[in-house]
Amino acid sequence: MPVPTRPLHLAVAIDRPGVFDAEPYVRAAALAERGRLDFVTLGDGFTPPRRGRGRPDALATLARVAPATRRIGLVPTVTTTYTEPFHVSSALATLDWVSRGRAGWSVGVSADGAEARHFGPRPALPAVELWREAEAVTDVVTRLWDSREDGAETGDVTTGRCTDRDRLHRVDFASPRFSVRGPAVVPRPPQGRPVVAVDATDPLPRAAAARHADVAFIRTRNACGLRAVRAAADDLRRRVRAEGRDPARTVVLASLSVALHTSADAVALADLVGTWYADGVVDGFHFRPADLDRDLPLLVDGTVSVLQHRGLPRSFYPGATLREHLCLPRPANRYARARETA
Repeated sequence: MPVPTRPLHLAVAIDRPGVFDAEPYVRAAALAERGRLDFVTLGDGFTPPRRGRGRPDALATLARVAPATRRIGLVPTVTTTYTEPFHVSSALATLDWVSRGRAGWSVGVSADGAEARHFGPRPALPAVELWREAEAVTDVVTRLWDSREDGAETGDVTTGRCTDRDRLHRVDFASPRFSVRGPAVVPRPPQGRPVVAVDATDPLPRAAAARHADVAFIRTRNACGLRAVRAAADDLRRRVRAEGRDPARTVVLASLSVALHTSADAVALADLVGTWYADGVVDGFHFRPADLDRDLPLLVDGTVSVLQHRGLPRSFYPGATLREHLCLPRPANRYARARETA
């Protein structure tokens, strides 16, 4: 198999339903980092903690993982449905600072009626409204990341000013549910904007991914889903192009459920990954292990090791930030560009 000119991107979900202690997530992320995977993901939700059910706060958990790792990207799910954009912006910017530029964000929505009841009388909204709202939140969050230009923090003791006011910008965004003035209270993140990821399997979030995502996931349960993944990926790239964006700057990953029992299984998965990748279907894979303790070691020491031997994924991290891992540029600041033009 010829060695491709573009790197194969690999990521893994480290979800452990019902586990709320941070240390197992630290160990899983460290193992994934040893395999030089681009990033780990962690799901979130508002289900109350019960035995064997519920999820930890994904963002807080990965903030604990950040100082225990050095290179691997950290991508929590943050649900936009009941979370204020200003808080989302601040928390993700803080994660990017704590991890020194390794943060991402998987945009989530909640259509669960039981979750809705935890937040008051508002019923769960239809999916189309949830994703319309999620797009508005994503837009505002990225604007807030830009609202403090690089270098806005001066710390000038001679004047007593800690910020350059010319580098601070109002967002002034209003929607039916929220309004945000800005500027942000956290300095612009090291990556400029943490990586935005969207599960683009279904048409509604796929439209959102086409407008906002740096990374798009397309879920499939098994190796027989090649045709469906290809159709979704092709549709997504057409939509990205129609939005005036460059499809080459949207990393499309097949999100594959895996259950590995033996090293024969791990090699077979490497064969599948290599075939799909060589065929140009996707830019890489997001693995969703059925049993993290069993599957992750086989993924790292089996599947990934075989792929690295074949020259597909990198065997080292060439950069420090998640954007560098994914070959994505650091975004220019929209407000700085407008100010310079003026």
